[in-house]
Amino acid sequence: MQTRSLTRGPITPTLLRFALPMMLGNLLQQLYNIADTLIVGRYVGADALAAVGSAYTLMTFLTSILLGLSMGSGVAVSISFGRGDAPRMRREIFLSLCMIGGTAVVLNIAVFLLIDPILWLLQVPAEVRGLMRTYLLVIFAGIGGTFLYNYYACLLRAVGDSVRPLLFLGFSALLNIVLDIAFVLGLGWGVAGAAGATVLAQWLSGAGLCLYALASRRDLRFSRADARWDRPCAAHVFRLSFITGAQQSIMNFGILMVQGRVNSFGPAVMAAFAAAVKIDSFAYMPVQDFGNAFSTFIAQNYGAGQYTRIRRGTRSAVAVSMLFGAAVSALVFVFARPLMLIFVQPGETEILAVGVQYLRTEGAFYCLIALLFLLYGFYRAIERPGMSVVLTVISLGLRVVLAYALSAIPALGAAGIWVSIPIGWVIADLAGCLPMAKFFRTLPRQDAAA
Repeated sequence: MQTRSLTRGPITPTLLRFALPMMLGNLLQQLYNIADTLIVGRYVGADALAAVGSAYTLMTFLTSILLGLSMGSGVAVSISFGRGDAPRMRREIFLSLCMIGGTAVVLNIAVFLLIDPILWLLQVPAEVRGLMRTYLLVIFAGIGGTFLYNYYACLLRAVGDSVRPLLFLGFSALLNIVLDIAFVLGLGWGVAGAAGATVLAQWLSGAGLCLYALASRRDLRFSRADARWDRPCAAHVFRLSFITGAQQSIMNFGILMVQGRVNSFGPAVMAAFAAAVKIDSFAYMPVQDFGNAFSTFIAQNYGAGQYTRIRRGTRSAVAVSMLFGAAVSALVFVFARPLMLIFVQPGETEILAVGVQYLRTEGAFYCLIALLFLLYGFYRAIERPGMSVVLTVISLGLRVVLAYALSAIPALGAAGIWVSIPIGWVIADLAGCLPMAKFFRTLPRQDAAA
């Protein structure tokens, strides 16, 4: 059993040991779409790369809804775990499972029915539309598997187990690559084969993690007595879950709107953006996961009344995130072209130039988004998820408005979209740090257990 209390032990090593499997897990998760992008871009063509890239942005938005709900319920479970309140924790698990599972079913039905209006909204060019529609019709079948994995991964992490989700995800990521090669290169199924490989891998990882949690973790299994309506408990779980879900979906909806503007510049810019975003996501995903691990750390200690540990943990997390963000920014800036060549043939000079421009403009500021992820996690953990929504609206709202405004300037064009991203980050960081400083001024100096 890998359950770990984050309320004791040396702070930085404890936080890093808990965060590392989460970082590795999400890096592996990126392999789902990176494998699709790499194989499709090199062996099917630029239009297929553009289709898969745009579909990835849409799927990230849909997944973010379920992930946000799962993360919010995970915060509730973490706080109850920190308090040692096992009966309440089991009721929270029952209520959140019903809520998020029902949302997944409704979401899955909706996207199948609305696929054509979605393609219109995204301004997908005619030459890419058919390929993207084919890819989406297959990939939507994996939403249920995505729900299972994210729900049980967040649940296990809430009680300190970040290792098991990594193991299941590692298996499915490797399986996805093998199936991509078999379906796309071996059988010639094109974008449908790439999507089918991802769907099968998602379902296996989700179902496997679900069965593990139910079979081996009694503390996470609810009984018939727990399977009941508890209004105060439900209100707490629903508030954290829906606000966190809103924050995640707003964040990715803003990115989806930016994708629509990118699409208006044609297939070459779409393809460059598709490849560059994969690199971008891979580069800053560790700090996003570190922010989620930090959230669990704060939530457990907040529930346990370990206020001194919250202060020290926050200082440690900020230092680690800033160092990592600066190092990754330097690497992406220097190796922007070689990184693009992983996905794009050397002869695709226009795609390469646009992708390098994106990476060197936006990738120089990973410290800003590293701090923003910590702020998101912090406010979720102290039961103020509404503040995370405010920061997301600031960051993404500015990004969308500026992307459309700046890219309309002929001298900037698509570069205006890239410039808008770090501007949104820095304003949101400033808006989040001021209330955090006020919170620490009012936080008790002595621990509740002292």
